[in-house]
Amino acid sequence: MANKKEEGLQSGAGLIRYFEEEEIRGPALDPKLIIYIAIALAVIVELVKVFWPI
Repeated sequence: MANKKEEGLQSGAGLIRYFEEEEIRGPALDPKLIIYIAIALAVIVELVKVFWPI
């Protein structure tokens, strides 16, 4: 019979390989920065609508 330690290692091996394959490619950006950029773009769009009506 297989002992429990081997089963745990075998079942965890797939997860270890999965997380090793995930690498951050490209620049790592802070999530707060993305929110600030979105807010800034929204403000710019609204200002453009006010000052440059079509």
